[in-house]
Amino acid sequence: MSTPKRRTTDYRIDPFDLHLFAAVMAHGTITAAASAVNLSLAAASARLKHLEDATGSRLLERSKSGAVPTDAGRALVRHANRVLAELESLHVEMASFGHGLRGTVRLLCNTAAMSETLPRTIGQFLVKTPDLDVDVQELPSEAVIDALRHGTADLGIVADYVDTSGLLVQPWVDDRLVALLPERWPLGRRRSMAYGELLEHPLVGLARDSGLSRFLAAQASRSGRVPRHRVRLGGFDAVAELVVAGVGAAVMPESAAVRFGKAGTRIVALSDSWSRRELLVCMTTAGSELPSVCALADALLGARSKVFSQ
Repeated sequence: MSTPKRRTTDYRIDPFDLHLFAAVMAHGTITAAASAVNLSLAAASARLKHLEDATGSRLLERSKSGAVPTDAGRALVRHANRVLAELESLHVEMASFGHGLRGTVRLLCNTAAMSETLPRTIGQFLVKTPDLDVDVQELPSEAVIDALRHGTADLGIVADYVDTSGLLVQPWVDDRLVALLPERWPLGRRRSMAYGELLEHPLVGLARDSGLSRFLAAQASRSGRVPRHRVRLGGFDAVAELVVAGVGAAVMPESAAVRFGKAGTRIVALSDSWSRRELLVCMTTAGSELPSVCALADALLGARSKVFSQ
């Protein structure tokens, strides 16, 4: 006997139950999750039981010490996070329509784009398109690609060292990383140097979780090294001030070094091949069908070709 097909209604899952399940994963216990979403323990337990019934799978292993996801639970939370992000995006965009706007484009980019090239272009775009908003966030290039593939971003700007297969990609701008050194340092008289040499000296850098800091930490770890930062700051302008003071050296995009480097500093090229890279504008095929996303992509690309290539 063939198995009867389940009706579409059998697959309906309350988004709030996904929110509750994600809270269990974040807090480790049903009790803490219930408190976080303002439910009683009994109500939370009942909703989780209903969610298991709806999915047809046991999602949690419960014990006195907490709740641990089963394999099905781990699969569900991956989908839940994506669905909840999409719902949040939906609410934000619908609110924009309610205020007379026609949409919001979510753009993720790496440190170099966020701090150097992007602000002016975004400003010009927003002035010309008052009916669109742009939600911009800085992330490492790898995280930007993941967000695009999971459908939680519309556009991405990444360095060319990441795998962009399956996305629509267009070259944007060159992004050369250089060392900014105190002029009185002996190294400051060099024309070029390897990043490994720079690691022998104290450094000044951006916040640990910035895309550039993560990238540089990964390059250092390949040789078993850990950069020694005397201080981390929020922007290249502040970093350059401490280089001038002689606190340490810094690695930053050449455009930032030229703009913020003052008397008392010297720009030295990095000889590492990874220091010379190109920034890419990326989108998904689905994103390319949205006029608002294409409008921002065209603004970013400027005079370059407006046709994306696979």
